[in-house]
This record gives sequence, C-alpha cells and structure tokens, in this order.
Amino acid sequence: MILCFGETLLRFVPVLDSKWIEDASMQVHIGGAELNTAYALARWDAQVAYSTTLPCNSLADEIVNHMYKNKIDVSRISTKEGRIGTYYLPKGGDIKNSGVIYDRSHSSFSNLTKNDLDYEALLKDIHWLHMSAISPALSLHSAEMCITLMSEAKSRGIKISFDLNYRSKLWQYTSEPHTLINKMMQYSDVIMGNLWSAHALLNIDTFLENNEETDKEKLIQAASKSMLSIHQRYPHIQSIAYTFRFDTLYYSILQHGQECVISETEPIKVVVDKVGSGDTYMAALIYGIEQQWPIKKIVDFCNKAAVHKLGEFGDHTEGTVESILTQKN
Repeated sequence: MILCFGETLLRFVPVLDSKWIEDASMQVHIGGAELNTAYALARWDAQVAYSTTLPCNSLADEIVNHMYKNKIDVSRISTKEGRIGTYYLPKGGDIKNSGVIYDRSHSSFSNLTKNDLDYEALLKDIHWLHMSAISPALSLHSAEMCITLMSEAKSRGIKISFDLNYRSKLWQYTSEPHTLINKMMQYSDVIMGNLWSAHALLNIDTFLENNEETDKEKLIQAASKSMLSIHQRYPHIQSIAYTFRFDTLYYSILQHGQECVISETEPIKVVVDKVGSGDTYMAALIYGIEQQWPIKKIVDFCNKAAVHKLGEFGDHTEGTVESILTQKN
C-alpha cells in the first residue's frame, strides 16, 4: 500500500474586487499536496492510505468521510488539539504566487512532534511513502518529525518519494531550508521538482541566465546539469522528474534508472484551476513506476495528467487513467 503523509487544508477561494463580500459567498475545497496525490492514486484504483492529524470535531469527521468515500484508507488519521489549517487563494490564482494567504498556525497537524507518531502502526503494510517539502516548512519540530518518519520508513525498506514543492511564504523559521531538506533527501528514492525549487531547497544552481528561462533547449540543458548535481550529491536516488509549465504548454524531463527521457510537449488549452496540477503529476509518476511502464509512457502520462487537472475545478483530479491517456492535444 502507498501512504501519503501531510496536512489536510481547506482552500478558500475569494472572488476579488469585494465580490465575495457582496455575494456573502466563498468556495471551499478540501486539499493539501499529499492529499491531492492520494485522491488521484485512489481514483486510478491504487491501494492508497493517507495520514494526517485533525481536530476532533464534526467538520473534521465530514472531511475524513469524504476521503473514505473516495476509496482512501483513512485508518492512519489521528486527532490532536488544534484546528484545520486553511489558506486563501483568489480565483484564478496560482499557489506559487504572492497572492496566497496562509492561515495554518496552531493547526492540529502543525502541533505534531516526532514523539506523537506511532511509526510501527503508521508504516504497517506500507511499501511506498510519499511526502513533500511543504510539511517541513511549517516549523523546526515539523521538519524533525518528517525526517524521523522518513528514517523509520527507510529502515523498513519502504520506497520514498519526495515532492520538492517550494512555498517561500511558509519558510519563515529559517533562511536555509536546504540544511533540513538535505537530511530528507538522504532517504528519498524518487523526487519531483524543477530548476527553481532545486535551487531554493537544495542550493543547486539553476544553470540559467535570465534570458534563457523560456528557451526549451536551454531549460533542458540546465535541467540535465541540475539532475547531475543531485545525483552527485545523492547517488542513491533512482528517479528525478523536472517539470516546465508555461501559459500555453507543459513538458517535463524524467530520469528513471539508467534512462532519461524528454516528454512530448503538451498544449494547455484551458486553465480552470491551477491548484493540484503538480500533485497530480506526482501521483502519475508514482502510478507509472508502480505499473512498471516504459519511461516514455510514464513521463507522457505525467504530463497529460497535470494538464488534465488544469482544466478541472477543485484541488484533485477526477480524471481516470483511460481518459487521461486518450485525451487529444
């Protein structure tokens, strides 16, 4: 079974120019990077469990019930004093932009420490653990908890995937996140990111000049150099995926084992909701590796899944494997 571990969040979506005030209404979506990945994997009939910590109240019960209805194993979700973490992102916004407003302090998950987890029960019957760089950004004790969990998983022979998603607004307690992320990379087998997140979280050069940031050939060359730097620092890593998303197109590069492949370029025809696209790519990467697909099929499925999510409302995809693979450019 695959285990996704992270914080459950409520995303509030205000329409700007005071429209949400006039209408007395605001959309709310259940999400969180690792949960979005779990939803996609469950949608594709993978056996997936999700672990987080929530307060003991009726709202949290409804959220857990929604996960259960979507075929996610919720038996590893615990309760702790606190609240559900939230964030606000204006309609049409991008979580990577400065428009996001986080409200996650004193949430049940952020109150967790490494001593709160029952590692034996949490990792029982798990063969793959998925985490992201968002959880260790919350606090030093959150980072220590993540490092301990990864260490416990690795000691049990569990494969670990790690999403290098960088959120600058979350990293408030240290100006050098790479000192902590480096420890997590020691246990990772599969990672996903891009040139800029690798620079921010691992202190690896982007190998780019400013005028090269939209030149595909230059970007692929820079990605190859960045991946080589990662392998030189962390030679145990088996797979690395770098993504490139622009206004009208999406492509990526995947190194898996001894092979390295550049994906087809996927056109972006419509963007309904930008949240969850990268999480869906991560789910597709896990799924493709688990299915032992050829590397080219994996990377193209990842691209199609990410672009498919851009055309969907909400934080997680409703696309099936078949509908994603057969979508036309």
